[in-house]
This record gives sequence, structure tokens and C-alpha cells, in this order.
Amino acid sequence: MEATTPMDKDTRIIQARKEKITAIKEKGIPLYPNDFKISCTVAQLRHIIDTDPSSLGENGKTFKLAGRMMAINKMGKSSFVRFKDGSDQMQLYIQKNKVGEDTYDLFKKLDIGDFIGVSGPLFQTKTKEWTILATEFRLLSKALRPLPEKFHGIKDPEKRYRQRYLDLIMNDGTRNIFITRSKIVSAMRRFFEEHDFMEVETPMMQPLPGGAEATPFKTWHNALGMELFLRIAPELYLKRLVVGGFEKVFEINRNFRNEGVSTRHNPEFTMVEFYQAYADYQDLMALTENMFADIVVKISGNTVIEYQGHTIDFKPGWQRISMMDSLSSVGGIDPEMIHDTQSLLTFAKDRQIQITKTESHGKILTKLFDVLVEPKLIQPTFITGYPVEVSPLSRKSESDPNLTDRFELFIAGREIANGFSEINDPEDQHNRFLMQVRQRDEGNDEAHIMDADYVEALEYGMPPTAGEGIGIDRLVMLLTDAASIREVILFPHMKHTH
Repeated sequence: MEATTPMDKDTRIIQARKEKITAIKEKGIPLYPNDFKISCTVAQLRHIIDTDPSSLGENGKTFKLAGRMMAINKMGKSSFVRFKDGSDQMQLYIQKNKVGEDTYDLFKKLDIGDFIGVSGPLFQTKTKEWTILATEFRLLSKALRPLPEKFHGIKDPEKRYRQRYLDLIMNDGTRNIFITRSKIVSAMRRFFEEHDFMEVETPMMQPLPGGAEATPFKTWHNALGMELFLRIAPELYLKRLVVGGFEKVFEINRNFRNEGVSTRHNPEFTMVEFYQAYADYQDLMALTENMFADIVVKISGNTVIEYQGHTIDFKPGWQRISMMDSLSSVGGIDPEMIHDTQSLLTFAKDRQIQITKTESHGKILTKLFDVLVEPKLIQPTFITGYPVEVSPLSRKSESDPNLTDRFELFIAGREIANGFSEINDPEDQHNRFLMQVRQRDEGNDEAHIMDADYVEALEYGMPPTAGEGIGIDRLVMLLTDAASIREVILFPHMKHTH
């Protein structure tokens, strides 16, 4: 006898459901009506149960709810049903003598996964569980395909990401991640508004890709007859707004970078970028500490969280350390080697860190930092003083022209934010772009393109300004204890299977 495959089983279930659909249609019962109105959600009903149970009982108030059936326990002329809406789940008790023979006959033709509308008072079962006693029962939407078995659920990450709707139906943990994500973004938006920032929107299709070093996605505009790029960052447009007189702006934005996929990278991701006139990078570090602490307290109740086995404290007063000092104190590089390019190359070769001899000194330092320091920065840490070569849009440090007034924030061994005092000298910015153009000519496809229009905007004058970008996906990972970025993006990009 041949084994039955899951596909065979699903095919048989779908065929059986089609037969039920035919029988329901023959009774003149609509399969997808749209006239049932609820009086409350399950969560709202549970609040009533907690706050005013005296109004409940078989002779008490009647409630109208709707949701998806998740479990059915049939007992002849009566049945228990567990159903859930977008807020919570509830138990329903349906009796033939309460709803009538025709309605109960309809109920017997329904399946787990179908949407129902119910009306009735509440009562408590022998186990003291509050349950709706159905006086009205309606089919609202017939499901043709079966849900995964509740016991096994959906554990295969590939299936969970491709069919996120099933993941959300079956896995409450997944639902909670995205509920938390929404709360994080909402708290962030409120924080900026309370600090007098104005939310704006800038183009997602741009004639030049700018604001970061990355490979862009290309598209074509038929009407204009021109190539456009999906934005890799909104930075240069937001700074144009500062030139125009909007002194505190932010944008919660989608960015697109044509790069690899990993547990920390998705080609389409969400950031917040914000810019403040008459501020420097030190001001933004203080603002960032306060914002993160505010969000974490709103989400978790205090400033301490657990992430992948680490206890992380977001209480303001985070460590601040220069990149050069971190390479010595954390990365283990002799301080006397920091300014010697050949010694650094030898050091890297001995440790099998791949760096080419053509790399600039600043890029060598940055690559060594990425390997030796970044993974060890678990508690919130600001790294400052990045080399000019890797900071094409950052203001030069007045104390050391080889470095910039820039910081990156690291938590749990990964970059979370990047901020700096902005260049508002148009000649300096033009020269930095020229440096990037030379890097492109030398083979760096991710180097910044010359943006003459942005330089022209600076020539009209931009006030002293600081700006920052924060990776929202990575922040959500931290606050939901998610190991992969795909866990916190509803529909992560996947390779096509057909």
C-alpha cells in the first residue's frame, strides 16, 4: 500500500470542502456575506469580564463577535468551538435547541479555518471558563484550504516567511513580534513629535542614488524617458529641507540596497533618518540615548532587556569610545601600530583578515574594527572618530582633519545607528564627492556618485546641522529577542521557487 503524501491529503480535504460548499449553496446560504456587524472584539469582551462580571451570565448582556474557528469539539447535538479574532481567542458553545436545526446543520458542514459570526450571552463552564452561549450563528467566510495541524504548527522558516499569513494565524509569537514592532514605530514617532521634529516624505525613486555607499536597484520611467534608482537613503533630500528652512525633520523610510541577504540584512529595510539644525553629533548621541530608553521602557516596562542570552541595559550614560582607542582596548592592536599602514596589513594577514594593499589607511582601520571590535560591543556603545575616507558626508574633526565628527551606535555586536555633524561647506562637500568618484574609477561600485545639485543646494547656505539614521528592523530584533531580521519583516525577500 502506497504512503499518502501531504499533497494527497490536502487534495482530499479540499475536495471534501468543495462538496460541503456545494451543499451549503444548495441550501441558499451565502458563503461570503458582508452584513454581520460585531459589537466588540474578544479583547474588549475580556476587559468587560475583568472589570464588570456582574453584568454577565445567561440572562445578562448579549454580545456579537466574529472570528476564525481554530478548534471544534462536537458532542452530538451540542459543540464547543474555539475561535479567534485579531485581538484574542474565545470559546463558544452551540446547541441545536438554541440555534435551530437548520443552523446547527450548517455548523456541522463547517471546518476549522472558517470565519463565523456569533451572538449570545456569556456563561461559565464547569472549569470556570467564560464562554459565549450562541443564540445566533452565521457563516461569514468559507475556507477552502486546511490550516496546518495545530500540534505541529509551522516550524519551517522557509514556509513561515513565504506564507506569513499562515504563520500569523498559527503562531502567536509571530503575531506578538509585529504588534511590538508597530508599538516601537509609534513610540519613536511620538518621541520625535514631542521634540518638535516634523515628519516629512522624500522621493523613493531618485535620479541619483545618494546618502550612503551601496549598490542601488535600477528602474526606468517611461514618461520621462530616464533611468531612476530606488533610494538607498533619504539623506540628501532631508538636508535639502534643512537648507529650505525646516530645521528639525525626520522620515521613517523604506530603503533599498542591492546587497546580500543574511540574518542582519534584507534588500528592502526600514530606517528613521532625522536632522537637526544648530546641533552637532554630541547632541544626537544624547538624544539617541534618551529616545532608546523611552522606547524600551514603553515596550518592556524598564530599561533592561534580554537578547539572545545577553542582558542589555539602555539606561542613558552609554559608553563612548573613539575608533582608534577601541582598536587597542577592545581589538587588541598595539597602539603604536594604529598609524602604521604596513604594520596593520601584516597584523591582518597573520590573523587571516582579508585586506588588500590598495586599501587606504582609513579603510584598513575600519575593516579591522568590523572584525575585531564590533562583535564584542554588547552594551550600547558609541564609537566616534571615523576616518574621512569612509565618511564622505561627515564633517571633518577640527582637532584631527583625518577624522570626522561621526559616531556609530553598536548594541549586541551590531551597528544600530549612524550619525554625524553634517558638512555645510559646499567646497568641502564637492571635494569629498570627487574623492568618492576616484574610488568608483578604481573599482568601488558602492562609492558615492557626484551630486552637483546637492552641492548647489549647499551653496545657498545650510545652518550647522547634525543628522542620524537608525535601523528600525535591527531595533525591533533587539526588543523582540529575534535572532534573524527575517523574523521582524512581515514579507522578507525570498528566492523565487517557480
